[in-house]
Amino acid sequence: MDRVGDDPQSLARVRILLPTRRACRSLREAFLRLSGGTPTLLPRMTPLGDVDEDELVIGGGGHLGTDEVLGADGGFEIPPAMPGTQRQLALARLIMARGETSADQAVRLATELARLLDQTYTERRPFADLKDLVPDEFAEHWQQTLKFLTILTELWPNVLRDEGVIDAADRRNRLLEAQAQRWRSSPPETPIIAAGSTGSIPATADLLSVIARLPQGCVVLPGLDQLSSDLVWQSVEAHHPQFGLARLLEHLEITRNHVKNWLDENSAPINRSTIGLVPERAHEREKLIGDALVPAAAASQSVMTGHQDVGDVSDLAVVECPTPREEAGVIALAMRRTLDHPGKTVALVTPDRALARRVAAELMRWQIEVDDSAGQPLALSPPGAFLRLTARMCSERFAPVPLLAVLKHPLAAGGMARSHFRRQVRQLEMTLLRGARPGPGIEGIRHAGGAKDTDLSSLLDHLDTATSPFTDLLGQRQVDIATLIHAHVTMVEHLAQTETETGAHHLWSGEAGEAMAAFIAELTDAAQALGPINPASYPAVLDNVMAGRVVRPRYGRHPRVFIWGLMEARLQRADLMILGGLNEGSWPPDAPSNPWMSRPMMAALGLAPPERRIGLTAHDFVQGFAAPEVLLTRAERVDGTPTVPSRWVLRLDNCLCARGRPSGLPRRTDLIDWVNALDRPDQTTPKPIAAPAPTPPVAARPIKLSVTRIETWIRDPYAIYAERILRLRPLDPLDADPGAADRGNLIHQALEKFITALPAGDLPDDAEDQLIRVGHDVFDNMLVRPGIRAFWWPRFLRIAAWFIDFEKSRRALGSQTLATEVTGQMPIPASGSTFTLTANADRIDRLADGTLAILDYKTGQPPSQKQVESGLTPQLTLEAILAINGAFEGVTKATVSELAYVRLSGGRIPGQLKRLKLDVNEVSTHALSGLQNLITSFRDPETPYRSRPRPQFKSRFGTYDHLARVREWANADGDDG
Repeated sequence: MDRVGDDPQSLARVRILLPTRRACRSLREAFLRLSGGTPTLLPRMTPLGDVDEDELVIGGGGHLGTDEVLGADGGFEIPPAMPGTQRQLALARLIMARGETSADQAVRLATELARLLDQTYTERRPFADLKDLVPDEFAEHWQQTLKFLTILTELWPNVLRDEGVIDAADRRNRLLEAQAQRWRSSPPETPIIAAGSTGSIPATADLLSVIARLPQGCVVLPGLDQLSSDLVWQSVEAHHPQFGLARLLEHLEITRNHVKNWLDENSAPINRSTIGLVPERAHEREKLIGDALVPAAAASQSVMTGHQDVGDVSDLAVVECPTPREEAGVIALAMRRTLDHPGKTVALVTPDRALARRVAAELMRWQIEVDDSAGQPLALSPPGAFLRLTARMCSERFAPVPLLAVLKHPLAAGGMARSHFRRQVRQLEMTLLRGARPGPGIEGIRHAGGAKDTDLSSLLDHLDTATSPFTDLLGQRQVDIATLIHAHVTMVEHLAQTETETGAHHLWSGEAGEAMAAFIAELTDAAQALGPINPASYPAVLDNVMAGRVVRPRYGRHPRVFIWGLMEARLQRADLMILGGLNEGSWPPDAPSNPWMSRPMMAALGLAPPERRIGLTAHDFVQGFAAPEVLLTRAERVDGTPTVPSRWVLRLDNCLCARGRPSGLPRRTDLIDWVNALDRPDQTTPKPIAAPAPTPPVAARPIKLSVTRIETWIRDPYAIYAERILRLRPLDPLDADPGAADRGNLIHQALEKFITALPAGDLPDDAEDQLIRVGHDVFDNMLVRPGIRAFWWPRFLRIAAWFIDFEKSRRALGSQTLATEVTGQMPIPASGSTFTLTANADRIDRLADGTLAILDYKTGQPPSQKQVESGLTPQLTLEAILAINGAFEGVTKATVSELAYVRLSGGRIPGQLKRLKLDVNEVSTHALSGLQNLITSFRDPETPYRSRPRPQFKSRFGTYDHLARVREWANADGDDG
């Protein structure tokens, strides 16, 4: 504005080329700020499309903006670019044609092939040179790799020719080359300014070279280091932040001395505080970062001579957080504090998208909606997640977890009012999906519980109707992906509709819905390029094709708070720049390995080294570091794994130490303390909670318990309180593994039926076959469940073989089974009242001497003899009391001489008899006395139901430990609970 003068039309004649669309938008805003809101004719601003190869692969050419450089009057006859999705699927089809590769694997490989294509086009390297890359001394697998790459050298050109298209990177190069040639032959008379590009793409560098030589051309280089020595400049490598600019200057055939400062003495005075640091501070900051990142080859020289002053580092700080959660909180708090200063702006710059999402979520604590320019992954958006979950649900044949993930998704409504639909889903979960997995498909769910409830039946009918067309396709051998997409979209629209609105209204509206609809349309248009696939691969194909696509928010949320990716941050500035995720592997990223070529092969072909990406991110770091105020953050552990600080943070520390500041960069811990204080109670020192000790009224206390619950009463009275007084019941887990309780019940039933049919005498020769037939009848309703058929039934077969031998040996000694699964009860007088003791004995035998033996079947580990003697496990001893007093139905009272556990594991040792070697009469009398004392104690209204007063063998308990908050009070007392 200063250079063109006051003529409003002069500014409109200027053309400015910038790296990205966001940079263009930021420059427009800068013009509006400087004009004070006065209507102004702005320069023509277009994005140059100087992006990384990864962005090109994802964008497929539609996001480069190179056509905008040419404008409508370009006049160049260049074929269109093949859309990115079509190219990915077409490459996948060529890969599938070469061998046994599934569709989803082919799509993943196609992404890597597309990246290699773009890399070679970007560096202008012909594929014909590939055949000469692998000399005989290289490993044989590289020869096989080159054979695979004939897809690109021999087959792919034919595909492009047949379609009448070219690759996006090829088209970008042609457009840039044509524009350069046009301006070279007919230089424009109006000013042309290219700002912010490092010329990382050779075609872009050529165009910049032409612009620099135009009569009114100008190339503005971002962050050129003009202070470092020539030795440093000559030593820069691919991972150095100045590498790209050094290569560009070499291409322009000039040196740093030829580059003028945009704000030189010929310019009109400009207040530098409006765009960055004041000159003195800017000079100090530039020296600091230049010295810190000096190349290794020049580090041994006296490159820091004259730069020994520490300078003012009060506007720099590092925050090292324990985990990403604290890091996100620190960043959000720093952003929130900035807003207390009118007009001050703040931006987070990070390549870590997970950190960016965390920060955006943390800012919602203060209702601050932030503009995250890098966007949200389409796969994680509500419609994207719903589409992926429904595909997984059908491919896994309505297993409980993926089914409920769909039904509980916010978009699911099933054609009903959402509140009614949610109630039905909860009922379905509680009735049919908890516990062992039902059989496959909707019919398997019906069979699991009958679905006799009318509402539940209607829900399953609706699910069946909505999903049948799609699931029928998944059962075929080969299906065109367009047919699958159509059926899939129809299904999700059916599932998303409510009683008043269509599913399409909910799915395809809003930013995410529009992006998802565009993706579906693009995938449908490109489906023919892939051809028919095995439908089993469809969910994985959908995930792979969707990967890398993002939902970008509409611009204009909070005007002073921003989250930028590295590319979006270029040429942008905020008063406070927060550089987050500064760990090795994140920023800078790990040098990527090329799956197709070794480093020598890449060098021979002329491709850029992997470290080039590190150099680009280093340049982004330096640009962010030049802000007026900088906050550097990192997490010391990510997912429980220790991290390594970014090399740039370490170098800055070392540089400041060399300048006489031993502590390096200033560290801030106050922000972490404040973040932790946000959710801390008002009390300075929170008091640890006490163990629960409820004392319910005596009238509410149980007066009837089974022998198994007596054991719980002894060990953990709080569990009896929660179960019998509060009437709380734990839910079975979803898609539960075969559990000991259910398995034990089935085995008990099978053995009961077998013994009832043959209670005494010698067993027939086919006894084992009879037991297996009985077991099959018992297991029949459960064998449709995959887990039971796979895990339980083979174990039962081993148990059956062992049990027949066990039974024969007992009968040979004169033992006779009197009862199995027999119930009994007996009143226990105590404290002036009557308590009823109940039991369900697995088996009672009469021995040859007329005494009784009580056997308890255990499919898990039986208790030890010491536990029984101590009274902690009184099940068998209390059952003995009932038997001695004739309390079991059909069993005459008699002396009990044997207590034993029969372990039925079905494992390597399928069964084992474990007799308890103790005086049955003595331990039984002791158990009865202990029970009477327990009853008397808990009839006292002052006796509390404590949690785990006897924590021995506490691992066997814990159903209600979370309700009792055991971990809080146990740790406070020094316990390891």
